[in-house]
Amino acid sequence: MGLEFVLNELQALKDHALMREYKTIESAQGPYVQINGKPYLSFCSNNYLGLADHPKIKQAAIAAIHQYGWGTGASRLVAGNMMLHQELEKKIAEFKGTEAALLFPTGYMANVGAICALVGREDIVIGDKLNHASIIDGCRQSGASFRVYPHNDVSQLESLLQKSSRYRRRLVVTDSVFSMDGDTAPLPEIVQIAQKYDAILMIDDAHATGVFGQHGKGMIEYYGLERKIDIIMGSLSKAIGSIGGFIAGEKCLIDFLKNKARSFIYTTALPPAACAASLAGLTLIQEDTSLIDKLWENVRYLKSQLSEFISNISAESPIIPIIIGSAEDALTISTRLYENGILLPAIRPPTVPLGTSRLRVSLMATHSKEDINKLINTLKPQIAQKIKL
Repeated sequence: MGLEFVLNELQALKDHALMREYKTIESAQGPYVQINGKPYLSFCSNNYLGLADHPKIKQAAIAAIHQYGWGTGASRLVAGNMMLHQELEKKIAEFKGTEAALLFPTGYMANVGAICALVGREDIVIGDKLNHASIIDGCRQSGASFRVYPHNDVSQLESLLQKSSRYRRRLVVTDSVFSMDGDTAPLPEIVQIAQKYDAILMIDDAHATGVFGQHGKGMIEYYGLERKIDIIMGSLSKAIGSIGGFIAGEKCLIDFLKNKARSFIYTTALPPAACAASLAGLTLIQEDTSLIDKLWENVRYLKSQLSEFISNISAESPIIPIIIGSAEDALTISTRLYENGILLPAIRPPTVPLGTSRLRVSLMATHSKEDINKLINTLKPQIAQKIKL
């Protein structure tokens, strides 16, 4: 048999317009990227504030390389724990208003590691249907019972908690900003319900960190829920412009994860240059919120322009999905945009449910109004007859 099944699976993906391939970027990440020597206007990056190519972030990373080298050579618990890891964890805890924080190489590893450390076969995890794949994978790998409530349906969340009293621990976990739909979780209601049933509450604040709240501290600041969330997961690879993930919370939680989270224990530590870049990104956000203001100005402008010919634009974040329907149609429109100098890949199953393939627009603070106008003017004639109204 060998690998014949691989060829069959690949052919099936091609037959259903689900085969994925990637473009090779030859430049820094910004409003424009270079592919095959040509500039393309990018509307698909999570680099919300445009910090990935910021001079201060690059300078911080270069300085760290000169002082510490590049690699860490070991896990944190062996010989890979460096000063910049601890400085960054302290900075994250201050930024998120928690006692402590713990770095992971990626946000995916933070979610999987934390969930698997916290719950097991005697426990239950209850999560939103549209939670990120890393949350779902963590729940499945943990061995705990796993129940899903309809998207943002707090009454169903409460119903599941009412029926779960026999379990040793109950963990409620939700994205704060949902990565494919751009909407937000009703966190104040979820907090109340979790407290009512003495459940542990964990939120994935990856797409809110650096974006939501008066000072960009995320959805907890936005709703005024400081000290009311047990476990905060976040990302350094989106608005912060660097790489890595983290868990923030009480010191006892962080000490526990240091000793129990396998994706922390058994992996090489983040390079010090990445930590320096993240420190610089957080400092930039704390010193000047003008990029956050500009990002939201762009969000409002794009939504107002899209609303002139699309009636179901309801996104509450810099992620604005345009639902097309079939994978074939989404891929066709994406290809036409690319031919006109715009990079906006089609998002297809299994990333999104069947029949909801989409163009997922991700805005940046560094997009100009002219950039957004180009997207609108190119997009409008392509989707006017196909979009689900």
